[in-house]
Amino acid sequence: MPQFSVNTHRFDPYANFKFRIKWDGESVAGLSKCSALKKTTEVIDWREGGDPSHGRKLPGKTSYEPITLESGLTHDLRFEAWANLVNNFQGDPAMSLRNYRKEIVIDVCNLQGTVVISYVVHRCWVSEYTAVPELDAAGNGVAIQTIVLQNEGWERDVAVTEPAET
Repeated sequence: MPQFSVNTHRFDPYANFKFRIKWDGESVAGLSKCSALKKTTEVIDWREGGDPSHGRKLPGKTSYEPITLESGLTHDLRFEAWANLVNNFQGDPAMSLRNYRKEIVIDVCNLQGTVVISYVVHRCWVSEYTAVPELDAAGNGVAIQTIVLQNEGWERDVAVTEPAET
């Protein structure tokens, strides 16, 4: 069975450096990195009293790993604005109970920039925000800001199908 149903000539998997993240209906510019989507289901060991020779494994609670987004430091305030909806120096009254959670979309693109796979991540909120990274006058790197998003699960957007490649 071919790995690609539409582009049967294709052998190479998709590259990991062509992606977009969207929230509030807009692509977030300047993102350089997105951590993996990962979920883990706990294992429950169970043994029946009348069958002492072996145990069984049952699925337990599923948890979703936080997602880390990294962006080059610019004048774009979206990371900071979202982080401030959860908690900021002005105290609890400044928190937005209505807006601090967002649905985000992670789009994986082919080398032409066409979306080929898309995931919707549900009920995200910022649990960690790095406004300014460690600064080093002797360094030669880009200043990166990060947010860590807690989430309540994700699912593949099956409406996004494999596009025909030319």
